[in-house]
Amino acid sequence: MRSQLARKPGNTYHHGDLRDALIKAALREAEQGGAEAISIKALAKQLGVSQPAPYRHFADREALLTAATAEAFRQFSAMLREAMTKPSKQSKLSRLAQATLDFGLRRNGVYRLMFASRTVSCAAKGSELHEATRETFALVIEALEAPAVGYLRERQALKIWAALHGVVMLAEQGLFTGEAAHASREELVEDFVSETKAALAVAIKDAQRRKKARA
Repeated sequence: MRSQLARKPGNTYHHGDLRDALIKAALREAEQGGAEAISIKALAKQLGVSQPAPYRHFADREALLTAATAEAFRQFSAMLREAMTKPSKQSKLSRLAQATLDFGLRRNGVYRLMFASRTVSCAAKGSELHEATRETFALVIEALEAPAVGYLRERQALKIWAALHGVVMLAEQGLFTGEAAHASREELVEDFVSETKAALAVAIKDAQRRKKARA
């Protein structure tokens, strides 16, 4: 005799699970085409839920993009942290820089969601996304392995982050092949690392000397 109990469809979600599923699905779409590839309607169909269901978790597409971008930054930070903590003869900054280049080229759609859309610039201070980006930047500062002297570390961290971003974006657009400079992307990144560490060491030494002179 057939049971009268209705079976729960395999594509239904418990309360709260759909939110995570939407974020994961959004990141999968971003892998292929960045932020432009993410559609709530398409994701609902893909996940086998009704069109209104995603809106119980996200007010609109921008809210989903914000949550997906925050998760992307958390994944990025976890990857950087892992690269920095692995035993290696390379400096922490070198490992972070090369890991950033790898992430940017291997997961370029997600990278563009993070760095080439207006989602981050619209994030409110203290928001989930804002805190996720601050965690990533804190890792760049940590990778410098230098004492805090004014805002010298933060300045150099911004400089190398901008330089790394430039390499990733130029390479993604096919504008950086390394032929003109007879150097690979990885070698150029190592140049940035060396120059950053040297510039920071000089700046810190100079600041400490001026402080000592005033004492």
